[in-house]
Amino acid sequence: MHGFPETASMSAELARVDYRTAPEYYIDPEQVTDPVVLHLLSCCSTVFGLKKAVVDLLAGRLGLALPASEGVIEAGATVRGQVVVAAGAVIAEGAFVTGPVLVCPGAVIEAGARVRDNCVIGPDCRIGFGAEVTRSLLVGGAFMKHTSFVGDSVLGLGVNIGAFVSTTGLRCTSGPVTEPATEEVSAHLDGHRIGTGQTKFGAVIGDGVIVPAGTVLQPATLIGAHTVLYPKTQVGGFFPAGSQGR
Repeated sequence: MHGFPETASMSAELARVDYRTAPEYYIDPEQVTDPVVLHLLSCCSTVFGLKKAVVDLLAGRLGLALPASEGVIEAGATVRGQVVVAAGAVIAEGAFVTGPVLVCPGAVIEAGARVRDNCVIGPDCRIGFGAEVTRSLLVGGAFMKHTSFVGDSVLGLGVNIGAFVSTTGLRCTSGPVTEPATEEVSAHLDGHRIGTGQTKFGAVIGDGVIVPAGTVLQPATLIGAHTVLYPKTQVGGFFPAGSQGR
């Protein structure tokens, strides 16, 4: 962990007590059918811990057994590293998957899609041609059928990502971008900066949200469940559950 300033620890305390940072504000656990995904959600007090929880799960540090890899990897798919394809899941011909990755039952990674680096693709998700997912949790039923990018993010149940949508997870306000990143990304709630504890953090998109085509989500965007987003080039900040974002 980088040596973030003292204000970040104060922000972390605010995040711990603010119900709008809890996973259940964005995702209804009663609708989550996959036990592995449900365990991930239950072991984190805030959404900002879910990225690390995914890493720990796939590294075997959560004490939870992954499902058997009994799904279908079609001839012509490119699969490298630790990739678990659960029964009923499919990695199609022409897809690219680089582990560690868990593909849950009913999920399909289609031709031309790319999934890589510490991802959990929840049940019944569809990742289509030109879509890329990295370092993210897709809880279930998410659709990314067109060219798009989701990184360092959490997608709730039934989220639909339109064509040419992109999350952005890196602060770039202090000069040239460097790798690895060193500046913490902060979310914003009621004028307070809340440290995510991450140097890359994209978005949390709650259940049932449709992200219109061409939208770019700024770092640490938080979108509550069943929010309606109207077409807009740049989206950022916090959107309460059930609100309308213009």
